[in-house]
Amino acid sequence: MEIAVLALGCFWAPEIKFSKLEGVEKTEVGYCGGKSIKTNYQEVCTGNTNHAEVVRLEFDEKKVTYEQILNYFFEIHNPTTLNRQGPDFGTQYRSEIFYTNEGQMKIALKVLDKFNNIYKGKVVTKISKINNYCQAEKYHQKYLEKKI
Repeated sequence: MEIAVLALGCFWAPEIKFSKLEGVEKTEVGYCGGKSIKTNYQEVCTGNTNHAEVVRLEFDEKKVTYEQILNYFFEIHNPTTLNRQGPDFGTQYRSEIFYTNEGQMKIALKVLDKFNNIYKGKVVTKISKINNYCQAEKYHQKYLEKKI
């Protein structure tokens, strides 16, 4: 299994969309890119941790490639809005690709360049090495699932 970690706004809707993509075997929501290895929703919402809300995917490379996942990533959110997706705003809602190895970084740069051409240079998506990923706390997930 391969892993992809992607930030594209509030993590709930993207998690559902990615879970339906053929070849994606497991999804989970969490936070990545921040100052510490452990955080929670309340801390992330302050904007002080530098974490982004992310979807972590485990996928079968024989069924779906990393490049296909990134193409889908750019299709299901607006990569031209800085720290915002729809009504949600703040650094935790930024568009960012967290790569796990050099191969993923090269693919991410290639796909970002393609979409930056499509969007006429307006893409604000960042590409970063995975840093301080942590899964969202379970009680928060259960609370939000009841509200959805």
